[in-house]
Amino acid sequence: MTERKPPGVPFETWVDKQIREAEARGEFADLPGAGKPLPSLDTPYDELWWVRGKMRAEGLSYLPPTLVLRKEAEDVVAAVAKARSEEKVRQLIADINDKIRAAIRRPPEGPPLGLAPFDVEQVVADWRAGRES
Repeated sequence: MTERKPPGVPFETWVDKQIREAEARGEFADLPGAGKPLPSLDTPYDELWWVRGKMRAEGLSYLPPTLVLRKEAEDVVAAVAKARSEEKVRQLIADINDKIRAAIRRPPEGPPLGLAPFDVEQVVADWRAGRES
């Protein structure tokens, strides 16, 4: 559909002709989603729908840095429970504590962090107690 609209031909008629010819050539056959409702038909209008769709397709998400750090701290707590050695527990806690201290020294944008560095000895003691039971 690279040809230009001829002068004197109404635009609607020219477009209809282009669509009819493309349909006759089979260019609309086997399109993905044919016969299915639009996925976002019932959702409210969102100006950034294409950005959210692209991020979803790419497996990306955007959270403020403080929320990402909170989630990472939760993940570390879960990883500590599954850790096989005290050395691994200490390493996990040391790594997350470094990140928490950096965020406390220089607060990132977003909601308040609401985290304090973990007490390594307390976490190790809790890990040992969990292993004994």
